[in-house]
Amino acid sequence: MQPHHKPLLLAAVATLALTATAAHTGAAPEAAWRQVGDDAKTGISGLALTGSPTEDIEALVVRDNKKPGDSRIGQLSYEQGESGSASVAPIAWEGPEPVDLEAVEAVPGTPGEYVALASRGLVYHLRADDSGVKVLDVSPLPAINEGADFESFALTSQHGEMVAVWADRGAGASRPATVFAAPFSFDAYGKASFGAVEQDRFRASAPEGEVRHVSDIAVTDSGRILVSSASDAGDNGPFASAVSEAGTVTVDAAGSRVRLRIDSSPTVLGTFGDRKIEALECLPDSPEAVLGTDDENLGGFVTTASVCG
Repeated sequence: MQPHHKPLLLAAVATLALTATAAHTGAAPEAAWRQVGDDAKTGISGLALTGSPTEDIEALVVRDNKKPGDSRIGQLSYEQGESGSASVAPIAWEGPEPVDLEAVEAVPGTPGEYVALASRGLVYHLRADDSGVKVLDVSPLPAINEGADFESFALTSQHGEMVAVWADRGAGASRPATVFAAPFSFDAYGKASFGAVEQDRFRASAPEGEVRHVSDIAVTDSGRILVSSASDAGDNGPFASAVSEAGTVTVDAAGSRVRLRIDSSPTVLGTFGDRKIEALECLPDSPEAVLGTDDENLGGFVTTASVCG
């Protein structure tokens, strides 16, 4: 039998580490990470809320699996509070099977509809119900450059018009991320339609190492662009991540012109050791975000952190 004081000691050490991180970044410490997957096929590469959270958070999560028959999507249940639990239940995917899903986003103003993005730039328009999700249409992103690798996609609504923001993740010092923004809609057949595309470069100032500059994107109601960035030394880590304020996106009242501004010196809102964050979603009317990780062989974890205020 293990001594009873060990869990208390470990909890105290973890609390001190989180407090030190918060003091360094100016962000409040996040809640404890909760494991929702235990291998390379059960990480979280994207997350979208499925309702308005009260005490519990419900969300769709996507996985970057590539082999036929592997789980592509699941339902996250996350109980807030120190004694809460978290789990992901696989759900059915009906339609063309994607390879390497990296992001999922709720469609503003259309309950039950979502957009998922695969790493090579394929956009999946989805409808969710109690039986799972159904693919309504598949279409490519605009402005796909050779060698691009996409891990992020966000939708926001301004003046009643939708705007999409996404990024090629970039890699290390030699390749910054390219962030894109465009008016967004669906045609009569459910195919994604993009307007004129704006783009800019983003370099993460944290974490250190061979960083993926943009591993996910969230856009607040006011148009602030938040990004997660992550470093990955291999399938067993070590990992490190940060969440930063990257810039802003706005759309004119006519909904035809988007303005994208990316900061040359981004503000780091929080740093997270030993985790590879690939999912970032702000809770409505809250400074809190839900963060999800794809820690490769170590599985997937979720937590909440005050990075959206």
